[in-house]
Amino acid sequence: MEDGLADDEREEEAVVMLEESRSGIVMTTNLFGDDEESENDDSSTDMDSSNPLHVRTLHISSPILAAKSRFFYKLFSNGMKESEQRNITIQIHASEEAALMDLLNFMYSNTFSATTPTAVLDVMMVADKFEVASCMKYCSHLLRNLHMTTESALLYLDLPFNILVADEVQPLTDAAKQFLAQRFKDITKFQEDVLSLRLSGIEAVLSSDNLQIASEDAVFDFLLKWARMHYPKLEERREVWNSHLLHLIRFPCMTCRKLKKVMTCNDFDPKVASKLVFEALFYKAEAPYRQRSIAAEAGNALYHRYVERAYKYRPIKALEFETPHQQCVIYLDLKRDECASLFPAGRVYSQAFHLAGQGFFLSAHCNMDHQSAFHCFGLFLGMQEKGSVSFAVDYEFAARISPGEGYVSKYKGDYTFTSGKAVGYRNLFGVAWTPFLSEDSLFFINGILHLRAELRVRE
Repeated sequence: MEDGLADDEREEEAVVMLEESRSGIVMTTNLFGDDEESENDDSSTDMDSSNPLHVRTLHISSPILAAKSRFFYKLFSNGMKESEQRNITIQIHASEEAALMDLLNFMYSNTFSATTPTAVLDVMMVADKFEVASCMKYCSHLLRNLHMTTESALLYLDLPFNILVADEVQPLTDAAKQFLAQRFKDITKFQEDVLSLRLSGIEAVLSSDNLQIASEDAVFDFLLKWARMHYPKLEERREVWNSHLLHLIRFPCMTCRKLKKVMTCNDFDPKVASKLVFEALFYKAEAPYRQRSIAAEAGNALYHRYVERAYKYRPIKALEFETPHQQCVIYLDLKRDECASLFPAGRVYSQAFHLAGQGFFLSAHCNMDHQSAFHCFGLFLGMQEKGSVSFAVDYEFAARISPGEGYVSKYKGDYTFTSGKAVGYRNLFGVAWTPFLSEDSLFFINGILHLRAELRVRE
């Protein structure tokens, strides 16, 4: 060993020594054993140190190492003091021995013996340390082809930041995120499992556009519960919200009632909450063409804040009036493929909206027209269950049938609701299912079905 290496330095790190030779390089690896020194170790030992050293000598080729490793290339060729010395010292931890041997083997043969996820990860860490990009890429490929579990996916996402952002590792982290997002896509079905995930896992699941959940309001409530469970201290929780969690919530897709609760939620800094809520409200107030423009401009952003997920309850735009009558106007847009998926007997529900303090919802159906015996599109208005109250309303359903025109009334009626009841029209457009969905259908404008419902409290 080189002179001047203090004993307290030896306690924490192992030393690799390189000696120039005609056949290449002689590498002597001095590794501190994690336990007591083996009595039958054939390697040489530094008996003067209070911590025994295991020494292994390897004959290696400096051109091969320099070709595969930027670290060794700079060491051997850039005129540094180390490259001019006969004995060159680099430092590793004792736990890196097996991974380092696998790395050296890879630089010669493009393969190594490690097969388990943890062992391959160890090789990847050492490959990053010694700047062997081809080995990092190989490890990433190998790990992607191994059977992935929740535990292994979280292990990959918890790698040090400098490794996570490496181009060679991006396919692995992307695969881990996709695995978790798909595994817990139906978040209500796996609620307890998702609540137990670490931060990296919750970010992967809630970043997905395909998350199956009732609404963005439910995403907010779920994440609020998760944060309070994992970060009980308010100061820490606010920090995590600001740095990792806020971007997971798509505030423009939340209802105005829930946004109002965000403003008063103690988990957020009031200034941050106000900024997010105002941005969401301004977006909601924009005309549809402006909303599409805003969403398109943010389309390449890392976080899809304007993208609607696979909500079980479709988002709506609601306008409420108190005078001269208690009245609300609801706008519901459905994509052509959403409508097509309803055949032969499916239904899709809107988010809840309120009139005079009572909750309502819209539901679109594919049902059978009993008079004509064919499938058709129906629209219904339902009242949420809330005691035994009765509630009388006048209502009207309308739809757009031309880009340059407004909504055309399709059905009017009045009804006195009781708890859990619904009313509507089984064949809103008076046509069969096939012509309703056809490419030349009058009812879809750029692939979107635009529906409107007006409700007024009946005196």
